[in-house]
Amino acid sequence: MTVGSLSEQVVDRLSQMLDNNTSCGWRHLADAVAEQPQFRCSESELTSCSLQVLSTAGSPGRALLARLADRSCPLDFLLHCLRKMDHQEAVRYLTTTLAERLQITVQPQNQQATAGGMVVLTCRASGPPGLGYQWFRGKDEILDGTGNTPELVLRPSASAHQGHYICRVHHGGDFTFSQWAHVGFVQAAGPSPGCSSSVFPGSASGLRIILQPLSQAVSEGDSLVLECSAEANPPVQYEWYHNAVAMAGHETRVLKIPCVTTAHRGQYKCRIFNLYHEAYSDTATITIGEKQFIDKCPGSINDASWVGTYPGPDSQEVEWSSYDPGLHQLQEMVNTPPLVKHFYAADKVALLIGNMNYLYHTRLCAPIADVHELTNLLRQMDFKVVSLLDLNWQEMHSAVTEFLLLLDKGVYGLLYFAGHGYENYGNSFMVPIDAPSSYTSEHCLCVQNILTRMQEKETGLNVLLLDMCRKRNLYDDVIVQPGLLKVTANIVFGYATCADAEAYEVKREDVSNGIFISFLKRRVCEDEKVTVVLDRVAEDMGRCEITRGRQALELRSNLSERRSLTDQIQTALCSASHSARNLQWAVANVLPKSLCLRFDCGVKVQLGFAAEFSNIMVIYSRILEKPEEIVSCCAQLTDFTEDVDIDVKKSNQETLLEAGSLLLVRETLPSPEVPSLYTRIRCLQRLKRDLTFTICLHYTYSNMDDEVQERQPVTVGKPLVSKLNLHEPRPPQAHSDSSSISLDSFNVPESFYCASFGSASSARSHHAQSGQISSRNESTTSFRSANIPEETDSTCFDAHQRVVASKSLNDTKYKFSDMYNFHSY
Repeated sequence: MTVGSLSEQVVDRLSQMLDNNTSCGWRHLADAVAEQPQFRCSESELTSCSLQVLSTAGSPGRALLARLADRSCPLDFLLHCLRKMDHQEAVRYLTTTLAERLQITVQPQNQQATAGGMVVLTCRASGPPGLGYQWFRGKDEILDGTGNTPELVLRPSASAHQGHYICRVHHGGDFTFSQWAHVGFVQAAGPSPGCSSSVFPGSASGLRIILQPLSQAVSEGDSLVLECSAEANPPVQYEWYHNAVAMAGHETRVLKIPCVTTAHRGQYKCRIFNLYHEAYSDTATITIGEKQFIDKCPGSINDASWVGTYPGPDSQEVEWSSYDPGLHQLQEMVNTPPLVKHFYAADKVALLIGNMNYLYHTRLCAPIADVHELTNLLRQMDFKVVSLLDLNWQEMHSAVTEFLLLLDKGVYGLLYFAGHGYENYGNSFMVPIDAPSSYTSEHCLCVQNILTRMQEKETGLNVLLLDMCRKRNLYDDVIVQPGLLKVTANIVFGYATCADAEAYEVKREDVSNGIFISFLKRRVCEDEKVTVVLDRVAEDMGRCEITRGRQALELRSNLSERRSLTDQIQTALCSASHSARNLQWAVANVLPKSLCLRFDCGVKVQLGFAAEFSNIMVIYSRILEKPEEIVSCCAQLTDFTEDVDIDVKKSNQETLLEAGSLLLVRETLPSPEVPSLYTRIRCLQRLKRDLTFTICLHYTYSNMDDEVQERQPVTVGKPLVSKLNLHEPRPPQAHSDSSSISLDSFNVPESFYCASFGSASSARSHHAQSGQISSRNESTTSFRSANIPEETDSTCFDAHQRVVASKSLNDTKYKFSDMYNFHSY
């Protein structure tokens, strides 16, 4: 049966399911059916389908189903594609619909009988319970004997029984007819030669297998067809076995599996039987191997030439064609098991964005902790990480462009976004903090467009983790057409929630976590294929009481190789731009050098700097020396450059917590004799000139009641990500530029090498000794170490205790009252 045989009611219901599901909708069905070239839709045909939404009663899903019906697409193939898309609702509906339809599964066959013998005509059908059968000879209904059963028995047969027979299967007002079967008479004959069973009294002939199933070697995703045929009287029935286990639902002479996997490898045989005889076919061995293919004519699958190679004797390749019936003989020559292949990255780069403080939408709590924790975990796996909070539209665009400059052939690229988002027509959109209340796609960033640009870099792995809502945006009716994706088989999408659903965060007194990161952080460092890790995260979420039925991770991937986030970096794979890429990344992670200032009164003040994120920095000030006659003294920071964001009420605080930093903690509290004051500076990406501020020294002499002040201006250049000028628009050609990084393109101060690389190297050693970060490639130690959130050291004085590690949440104490939505609008 084909799609064209479906009733209007069934087509309407399927169309609604495909139109209303963005994660496995009609476009995904169009991609799935394209595995058979005759059902592939052109871009103009897909555009025509999508334009149906402009009509009041228009339906893109219905238009696609109509095209499949015009091309006689089998219902079995449609059901296979829906399963491949994991559209469970449509699969259940279509399966139930087909089960309720009357369909002849076993047709009556022509018979040759002898006088006095017995003839059995068999007709079986699938459908709802309580099917009725009516047998006819010509136009006359057979009312006696077995005329109302699936098997019509004519015994003893006589010349009056000769003629044409047909069976009518009915249920209520629905009915269908079998094919015609002719019963003729011949002289009595004994068992056929080669029959393995004896002839029972009354049987006209034995059982003889005339077509045996053949062994085959196929690839994952191919279709498997095994045939077996036998001659007998009464007609035989068939039952297929896989590895000695009966296969339910496979009871015809032809076994068809439309999309094989490794689970289908093994031995197959067919049981053939009737009322008197039983026999088994030869065993067919099915192997699953890799295969290369060339489609000579995309318009016709029958004209395609499928060619593959297998290692033959003496390490020579043996070429075979899938049309060769003796293929299994070649496969038997292959005895060498495949070797386990280890994959390496030319480099590993990650861009993490967390948007919290929206101007016109609900403010969020979790992105700050989610980005911070994922940053630390990725650094442990040698990723170069740029982590940014609260970006507007221009800053997000510029950050993505800079991220793309770090990608190159063989590089692993990871993009993580936490914040508001939505999904329309299969495209995902990240919402900047300055998006208007009724935002559309022009105010947001399309993730699929970013993926297209990542593919231009010939990356080794593309991982996109979207921790946001996927509800439909009712304000946006524009259908964005991202660039065509290449068939690279290296893409992994990890959605925090399923289509048309919301993502949640856990509200805490101090630090909040999103549900997705709460589970991901337990698994992300596992040395497993990326998709396996995300599958385990999904299973963990499914076992959690508060997430069950509310939020479920969705994984979409075409990753064909066992690539892992823990794969080692192999310098030999690096291109000529490797050093320039490291420099480009390191520029965005340079902290100012620690300063020592001496005031006229004899007080010596140290300024230190620590990175909380790539665009958030903490400055601390402490008194190192003071004359004995000064009884009280403190150094406060004031008069900062207007471009940056500073909460004046939380500046110059005695603890990091009071300064607004919930994530950076000190390993050792400073001694009471050397107190420190902390000031947190946000939005460094908006810094248009050097960061300047004033250090104001307040002190009191022992013989005076009045406080004295001294002031010194300080300039520390452009720290961290401010050097990249993300507030400036990027030229359009940067989008398509491939690996155009040059060492000469960076204006790097001379102090960069000693202030960042030198001090970071010593800090890197301290990290390694404490066992917090394990290096896989010591040759790039200095570059990776600059990516650790820490303070820089002064060349004159011992540095303040470094700032490390984030707080962690106790996930076992979640409550329903703790959950808040990441609202889409």
